[in-house]
Amino acid sequence: MASAKTPRKGDRIPPPPPSPGPARYLSTKNGIVQKPYSKDDYGSQGVKDNDIFNLPGSDWGFLVVLTIVAAAVRLFRIYQPPSVVFDEVHFGGFATKYIHGKFFMDVHPPLAKMLIALFGWLAGFKGDFDFKDIGKDYLEPGVPYVAMRLFPAICGVITIPTIFLTLKAIGSRTTTAALGAENGLLTNNRLILLDSPLVTATALTGLTWTCFSNQHEQGPSKAFTPTWWFWLVSTGLCLGATVSVKWVGLFTIGWVGSLTLLQLWVLLGDAQHVTPRLWFKHFFARLFCLIIIPIGFYLGMFAIHFLCLVNPGEGDGFMSSEFQATLNSKAMQDVNADVVFGSRATIRHHNTQGGYLHSHMHMYPEGSHQQQITLYPHKDENNVWYLENQTQPEGAAPNTTIPGPKAWDELKPAFIEDGAVIRLHHATTARRLHSHDVRAPVTEAEWQQEVSAYGYDGFEGDANDFFKVEIIKSLSDGQEAKKRVRTIQTKFRLVHIMTGCALFSHKVKLPDWAWEQQEVTCAKQGTLPNSIWYIEQIQHPGLGPDAEKVNYKHPGFLGKFWELNKVMWSTNAGLTDSHAWDSRPPSWPILKRGINFWGKDNLQIYLMGNPFIWLSSTAAIALYAVVKGLSVLRWQRGYDDYTVTTFKRFDYEVGMMALGWAFHYFPFFLMDRQLFLHHYFPALYFAIITLCQVYDFANFKVAGIGLRERPAIGQAVAVAIIAVAITTFTFYAPLAYGNPWTKSECKQVKLMNTWDWDCNNFHDSYDIYKLPRNSTKAQKIPDTAAKAGRDPRGSPAEISVTPQVSAQPVGAPGEPETVREERVEYRDENGRLLSPEEVDALQNEDVAFETKYETRTRVVDEEGNLVGEEGGGGGGEDEGVYPVHAGEEGRNPNTAGEEKGDAQAEAEANNAPPIVGAEADTSKEADVEREKESAGMARPGSERGEATKSA
Repeated sequence: MASAKTPRKGDRIPPPPPSPGPARYLSTKNGIVQKPYSKDDYGSQGVKDNDIFNLPGSDWGFLVVLTIVAAAVRLFRIYQPPSVVFDEVHFGGFATKYIHGKFFMDVHPPLAKMLIALFGWLAGFKGDFDFKDIGKDYLEPGVPYVAMRLFPAICGVITIPTIFLTLKAIGSRTTTAALGAENGLLTNNRLILLDSPLVTATALTGLTWTCFSNQHEQGPSKAFTPTWWFWLVSTGLCLGATVSVKWVGLFTIGWVGSLTLLQLWVLLGDAQHVTPRLWFKHFFARLFCLIIIPIGFYLGMFAIHFLCLVNPGEGDGFMSSEFQATLNSKAMQDVNADVVFGSRATIRHHNTQGGYLHSHMHMYPEGSHQQQITLYPHKDENNVWYLENQTQPEGAAPNTTIPGPKAWDELKPAFIEDGAVIRLHHATTARRLHSHDVRAPVTEAEWQQEVSAYGYDGFEGDANDFFKVEIIKSLSDGQEAKKRVRTIQTKFRLVHIMTGCALFSHKVKLPDWAWEQQEVTCAKQGTLPNSIWYIEQIQHPGLGPDAEKVNYKHPGFLGKFWELNKVMWSTNAGLTDSHAWDSRPPSWPILKRGINFWGKDNLQIYLMGNPFIWLSSTAAIALYAVVKGLSVLRWQRGYDDYTVTTFKRFDYEVGMMALGWAFHYFPFFLMDRQLFLHHYFPALYFAIITLCQVYDFANFKVAGIGLRERPAIGQAVAVAIIAVAITTFTFYAPLAYGNPWTKSECKQVKLMNTWDWDCNNFHDSYDIYKLPRNSTKAQKIPDTAAKAGRDPRGSPAEISVTPQVSAQPVGAPGEPETVREERVEYRDENGRLLSPEEVDALQNEDVAFETKYETRTRVVDEEGNLVGEEGGGGGGEDEGVYPVHAGEEGRNPNTAGEEKGDAQAEAEANNAPPIVGAEADTSKEADVEREKESAGMARPGSERGEATKSA
């Protein structure tokens, strides 16, 4: 037997014997010779190095031209319209809150909102405009709205070179890379909205991931190189940015995550080049870059968010008491820890954003007609209750008791322990908390019964006033808090002795008669979280200044972050109300319906995609699905389609983008919340890339159909596609820009009945748009025209015309007839009618007159006597006086009166112990006035509106 010879230094080591079977090389069937391919190398067959940093100068020049065109298209008349459009109501309003540092709650993460606010602040915006209503004018208050719209517009411009570079990174021709453009994205790119930053962040993620995948597919030689690391880290940063704009970024994370798992699976199969140690190196590199970096980025955005919003605002009612205590002027002074009988206490609900147990001098309109009990989110003296024992304390004389809720003031303080039976005496109305077998005011469940305040001053009460304290030990903080009631630390239930129900509240609002405050009931089968309460503040004469104090624990950054995200999630899931312009996912790929953003002066902005590009991209997705399905069937039948390099590249490259479309589209089918067409935009981006890829393979890569050998045909097809896309764009551009349009042109291109903009809103010809609008301010009125009683436009109009019987009476003989009168009236800014002498005096001054027109119809009898009047738009001397808004008088009519400044009153209410007073609720009661929105009018998406209303 020959022994193995140990090689010595300098010996030539022979190469290893070849592996059994034929060597694997890429196919040269089509005349394209690629690098040798080993079945053991995890590199993909047919891949080239498509590093975008190595593009030829001609591509970069073409890219610059595309970017300039994109900027021109998106910035064209970006100042139009000069008023609030659609959800600018919300996102412009959030910029105001950022500048003032007022906390708000929105269902979307903060990155894009902060950048919009930054652009406004850099342009000089002081936060002195509220963006309250669609159509509210920007020009008169001097809002730098163009600068604020500039950020979404810049994001939209960035999307065009991004899609170009993504297609180049995949390996597409320059002609193909120039095909990505879509004017449905244009409309959102020009307004203060989040969709443009979202699509841009998604597009950048797609670019960086495509570049990284190209590095990975080239095999071990590219692994862990600087370029490999650059694109992997960039992907993580872009993922963080995407999810920090909207939670739709979670779908992008799912897309990248699924492709990452596929890569790791392929690496696991390369036993020759990838050792277990190397595989874990690949794994942890992706773990750090694609999970840790996005999470860190997301956390960082919220850290900046909290640094900006340090003052109380509309959204703090959504948050817990601990969270609210971190805001300026919301921090509470240390309060007495021990809760004793006779304490004046404020009781908070544990689950629904911590509203206070509250009552006021108003009765239920139905049921028992006793005094209302509600949950109220603000500090108020009507939140104060005396904690009474079930029996009054004994007096000095035999067989006597000390009457009244203050009977325990002079006694030694006695703790309220677990199992104690107490009564709650309302401090300002002298009625006790009470329950009985009466249906709840709103909730109609059999297990819910009414809670009221019952009695009068001096009334001893009855058995329906008794509640047993049950301490929830698992939620109470500290051993003492689990034995007896302690302020803030003890969480407890109040169980009604007579009926066994527990004091309960949930997110159900009472009607206007209770100012939409939250319903409080007594529930026999209520869920535990909704029947848990705690005491926030107490005061008792027997507790001296040296008594033990407690306060809310500071939640810290992570605590605030986690709580806010939970509230965002629950609020987002609860947006299930219908909206005039919402739509469902099945309608999106076929562009069945858009969104009315804005309408004024016979102009309209309607979110409408380019039908040609939109439907073509949907067809490309469908084509890939059909090809994929047939190839799987053929593979099962033994066909070797997957041995063809071109087909394998088509399957993976196009499939990667089609998978991105699926990840950003199908999850919406699982959502019951409000949805709009703009939710489809990230999926549309991937569909457009898929369309370009299908075109590229058909014209330049697939053999057998004759187009690859004739590139001029493919280029001609690209020119035709671009020409049709541009032509279609021009057809619908008036809806994107809010430009003048005619009824006839509108009707010609309204291809679907479900495209629900109204062509009758537009004028019959463009010439009418050139006429002065009713709201246009006229120049100084010529003296002769004014003295002659002429209209400022030059048409004769009598100042006063006596009604005359119409030549053709409207009514039958003997019936009232309709006649018309015309006159010109001059009024000042307060609506006061000006005399002719005052008008003449104003002609010599530099005064601008605003022209308004109205038609009023008067019905007179045969003798010309006035019978009745139908207003045609107002204008009488006693008209134009608006009713006082509820907030001006105090939202609860009993509380109109003295009020301190908001900041001072809020600070005093937080820092001082509860003070018993006789007044009713403060003006912070919920506003009962409602804005009535007409169907078909532009409305902001309520996904933001609801999120900014206090619970």
